[in-house]
Amino acid sequence: MKFESSRNFYAYFSLCIFLATSVLAAHAQSAQISPSSVTHGIAVANMDRSITPGDNFYLYANGDWIQRTVIPADRAAVGVFSTLDDVANKNTAALIQEAAKSNAPAGSNTRKIADLYNSYMNEAAIEAKGLAPLHPQLTAIAAIQTKRELARALGESLRADVDPLNNTNFHTANLFGLWVAPGFNDSDHYTAYLLQGGLELPDREYYLNDSAHMKEIQAKYQTHVSAMFRLAGFDDADGRAARVIALEHAIAETHTSLADDEDIHKANNTWKHSDFSAKAPGLDWAEYFSGAGLTQQASFIVWQPNAFTGEAALVASTPVDTWKDWLAYHAIENYAGVLPKPLADEEFAFFGKTLTGVPQQRPRWQRGVRLVDDLLGDAVGKIYAQRYFSPPAKAEAQAMVANIIAAYRVRIEALPWMAPATKAEAEAKLTTLYVGVGYPETWHSYAGYDVRPDDIFGNIRRAALFHYHQQVERLGKPVDRKEWSMTPQTVNAVNLPLQNALNFPAAILQPPFFDPKAPAAANYGAIGSIIGHEISHTFDTEGSTFDSKGRLRDWWTPADLAHFEAATAKLAAQYDTYKPFPDLHVNGKQTLAEDIADVAGISAAYDGYHASLARKAAPVQDGFSGDQQFFIAFGQNWGMKIRPAALRRQVMTDPHAPAQYRADTVRNIDAWYKAFDVKPGQTLYLAPPDRVRIW
Repeated sequence: MKFESSRNFYAYFSLCIFLATSVLAAHAQSAQISPSSVTHGIAVANMDRSITPGDNFYLYANGDWIQRTVIPADRAAVGVFSTLDDVANKNTAALIQEAAKSNAPAGSNTRKIADLYNSYMNEAAIEAKGLAPLHPQLTAIAAIQTKRELARALGESLRADVDPLNNTNFHTANLFGLWVAPGFNDSDHYTAYLLQGGLELPDREYYLNDSAHMKEIQAKYQTHVSAMFRLAGFDDADGRAARVIALEHAIAETHTSLADDEDIHKANNTWKHSDFSAKAPGLDWAEYFSGAGLTQQASFIVWQPNAFTGEAALVASTPVDTWKDWLAYHAIENYAGVLPKPLADEEFAFFGKTLTGVPQQRPRWQRGVRLVDDLLGDAVGKIYAQRYFSPPAKAEAQAMVANIIAAYRVRIEALPWMAPATKAEAEAKLTTLYVGVGYPETWHSYAGYDVRPDDIFGNIRRAALFHYHQQVERLGKPVDRKEWSMTPQTVNAVNLPLQNALNFPAAILQPPFFDPKAPAAANYGAIGSIIGHEISHTFDTEGSTFDSKGRLRDWWTPADLAHFEAATAKLAAQYDTYKPFPDLHVNGKQTLAEDIADVAGISAAYDGYHASLARKAAPVQDGFSGDQQFFIAFGQNWGMKIRPAALRRQVMTDPHAPAQYRADTVRNIDAWYKAFDVKPGQTLYLAPPDRVRIW
């Protein structure tokens, strides 16, 4: 686990399968109004009814809110996701503060929560220790003399800090990243995946793109790296920074793009130990795996072979001293948030202000809560679920999930283009799909994690090692298909294709996404479309490559696959036309899986909504019919404001399209045209043959 003091806390980029930046509707949370005036349903006050729905549905649903909303100084974006995240953070903070006062027994989860939070909040202790906590690492790096010693040091730095299917910390700052998950070819046991790494900036394009904007970022990055060296007491800071950035640029040239990484079949490359030396010469792999504690692991799945070949060659061709500078810089950067204030401020100045456009750091208590969430998430989550998610709320959410799954099954059965054999496999995936609602059935253990009340640096370092060793120990063991990848206090949702499972944490199952007092139209348009989105990931370009047991297997007939690929290519081309900036457009291939899930998810949610009516008339709200409420609620899921720098980063590095284009995906849904009388000549109008229909 990599501790990113500001990078995880200043921006709302949750790189999970559901959403990155999200949503806002005018409810109590966003408008800061009293609970008695909360709207249970669509937020009519957020709409701009002067806009024709068929010209810009996003602004029609959200325009007035966008006009009156100002992004807070410590945010990259604002929306329902950020608002609900604030609610979850405040609730979590209350739990943590209770834990801090409880005098719980040493070694208990409650004591660990308290000690971790208090150690982070003790700024005086951090300042008093200065750079001393970092010195052992820097001294060990300085002692490296040979490429063999370098290989061991690189292996010792390997961490389980990547998840390519959920895009979590995808670009690890270590040379490579480890992911432990069910095997592509043996989904019953955990296997080891290795992924490209070595970059501090968000993506290879930040090094390789030569636009004026990116050249400015690159220049500021070099200034930042130099400043970090200087603040850490290194001589020749400018020279070291130049060498580090030149090396990272060379590493970036070996990397596979995010769009190309979407092809799972290209990632299924099993290498034995002997294959590394043959296919990626230049790195002493025996020493590397020894340093990583993976000598006994017989084989690995190498996600990006070209990157491994290229990065290993760079180990051979680049002087040891340059690699030592690279290791030292990443060590400084990784822990800057818990080092003296000048280092922490410099880190935020670049990763917060420059990269994302956020002028102000989050309050320290919020960063502390997020840190505890990151390192002791299930310990906090168990208390959170007991306090904030009632059994009736869970039962109601489960009923909605079941209804949308049933609607999805009907849609599959009715597909005219899909062969019976393919339909049978698709329906088997729905039958075996595990849906976790609210909180997990079992909780992660932190028994081996040593947390000390006066050692935040050590707490973070030990957490990374604890998590790494915990993951390595799972290799070869049976898979728990009901294991969660999110905590209950997380405002998000996720599809886990290797487990054929979904997680809907408690924190996202609250108004305005999920409101038991709202009409069905609003709930199905809001949380229902999110549920449908996650179910749809089971059949997107990624999910469709896995069968009902999570195995990477071709279960499509050739004709069905050809139809699917033609439809998805059409959707990718549609998104390629969207340009949030004159010099930057959405990469339809990069966002394709999410775009498929949006189109299919709203379709299934719409069917589920109509099934829920049981042939009864839908209630009207403020003159809007049930269908209109449904689509407006969906559009209001995506109402948000985002800073330009953050939006650029999203377009370049995120598999989700920007919010406005996600709202406008309704242009592919026939029922939307009828609901709002959308006609030819309006901006979003697509002729029936041009509308993308997949599931």
